[in-house]
Amino acid sequence: MKEIRIGILGFGTVGAGVVEGIQKNGTLMAGRTGIHLVVEKIADLDITTDRGIAVPDGVLTTDAMSVINDPSIDVIVELVGGTTIARTFTLEALKLGKPVITANKALLADHGEEIYKTAREHHTGIYYEAAVGGGIPVLRSQRDGLVGNRIESIYGILNGTCNYILTRMEREGLPFDSILADAQALGYAETPPDLDIDGIDTAHKAVVLASMAYGAPVPMEACPAKGIRGLAESEIENADALGYRIKLLAIIKDNAGEVELSVEPTLVPKTHMISSVSDSFNAVFVKGDIVDDTMYYGRGAGRLPTGSAVIGDIMEAAADKLHNVGTPVSVTMMLQRDTLDYYPEGNIEKRCYLRFPQANLKAAAEVLEKHGIGIASVEESFSVILTQRAKESAFVAAMAELGDAIRLRLEDFE
Repeated sequence: MKEIRIGILGFGTVGAGVVEGIQKNGTLMAGRTGIHLVVEKIADLDITTDRGIAVPDGVLTTDAMSVINDPSIDVIVELVGGTTIARTFTLEALKLGKPVITANKALLADHGEEIYKTAREHHTGIYYEAAVGGGIPVLRSQRDGLVGNRIESIYGILNGTCNYILTRMEREGLPFDSILADAQALGYAETPPDLDIDGIDTAHKAVVLASMAYGAPVPMEACPAKGIRGLAESEIENADALGYRIKLLAIIKDNAGEVELSVEPTLVPKTHMISSVSDSFNAVFVKGDIVDDTMYYGRGAGRLPTGSAVIGDIMEAAADKLHNVGTPVSVTMMLQRDTLDYYPEGNIEKRCYLRFPQANLKAAAEVLEKHGIGIASVEESFSVILTQRAKESAFVAAMAELGDAIRLRLEDFE
């Protein structure tokens, strides 16, 4: 039996979930792996609030750097959040040759390249399964089960708050603002909720997924993001009548060697399995050139689901350290290439749902056709036009003429 001593930075919801999981199933994990995890130190500015679990005297401290610098601690778990002090803590640990586990998608989205290169330089690892999809092992599936595949496309429902809002709007016909208030009261949405409902949280996760899929850190500016803020009940109702559900999707594709990324509310056919993902659940649909279609589904957030993903990373980091792996796959897959080429946003081809609250549909169709946008169908009772595939730049130009039209992406999953 090998003992691995852990230092945890941040004792909030996820940190408490990690400790609870280790206390609950540490013996089980030791029997399976031969590795006994010991929570040696936990650092947090607040060490008095009851988290619902007991830890031995002397484990809690307010001094995070003392945890990082403690020579008896083998692995650091960063759960403080944000992109400032978390970056400092992560880099300091890596420079000491200590593997770091994090659930911090914003940190990786904003500073991933620096972090991955620092880990490689110091022959250690950064592990981040919990940063995307909570308890769903979607990143691990890419670097393990799908390592022999070129990833052709990824579609992800990656924000439980938005999926909860959209599900309740469809089920209950309630307005967006009312359900958002409920989501905040239940703790699903932050106050303010901007990162969730404006698509930024989903974009953070999308760039991490894309980085692993295509082998180089992806900057946030490569992922245009639109959220669901203020989405009208009429769009939900119309989509339902037309055989679709609206989901906030991260869409990632290999487009002839260039990476195509976007986050936007999208009409998804009810016949596609990702459309059935409801409430606060997440799902990621991945297509590889050998395996074809795969889908990963589960809790995208929460104390224990996210804690489960962190514990999985701790066990992987512990095994890598004991076997002297050096730079693990979680780093090398992010640094296969120096740069990536990105498909221009204006050239992205898509179908769209267009609703015209005021405009004459015949006149609107003429404007669309003038910009090279074909018409798939006209739904006069809804004042809706469904288009053929056309470039984003054509839609932008047409919308500038059409004024207050409502536009949502429509995805066929071809």
